[in-house]
Amino acid sequence: MNHKGTVTLETERLILRRFAVSDAPDMYRNWASSEEVARFLTWEPHPSAEATAELLAEWVGEYEKPETYNWVLVLKETNLPIGNISVVKLYPETACASLGWCLGTAWWGQGYMPEAGKAVLQYLFETVGCSRVCANHDADNPKSGRVMQKIGMKKEGVLRQHGYARGRVFDDVWYGILAEEYRSLQHE
Repeated sequence: MNHKGTVTLETERLILRRFAVSDAPDMYRNWASSEEVARFLTWEPHPSAEATAELLAEWVGEYEKPETYNWVLVLKETNLPIGNISVVKLYPETACASLGWCLGTAWWGQGYMPEAGKAVLQYLFETVGCSRVCANHDADNPKSGRVMQKIGMKKEGVLRQHGYARGRVFDDVWYGILAEEYRSLQHE
């Protein structure tokens, strides 16, 4: 893989860019404080914008590493941060990246996450040189699986009682897309 780090990506309606600590108030208000957003994720809702700022200070420091891929999704129209998408784990031996994302509830169902996911897939396959990109979701959160399908991922299986988040064990549904599958989708 040819790690380039988190570079700014642009879609029709979004700018995907690096986080800044100054994003803390918007991140806290728009998704990090939401129990509904965090319901199927590994983290607890943030107790304050200050806690969000502390986390963002850590994330900003991680950008020094070229293998860090963590974007904030910003609406072009309003310059408002509405969610994030990141590589949560890299598997260097197989050139695989595992994605994770979250989005404020006010923007659910409007196609923003598939739009962002397609831009990230393009970057990971065409620039970074990944051979595979995968993602997983709690079986009780099928909306996340629909995002995976919309960006071209195929369901690969369910690992029963494999996932653990916030004190609960769940069935973990895995999706993936290979570089050659991605390339063939670009020619359709």
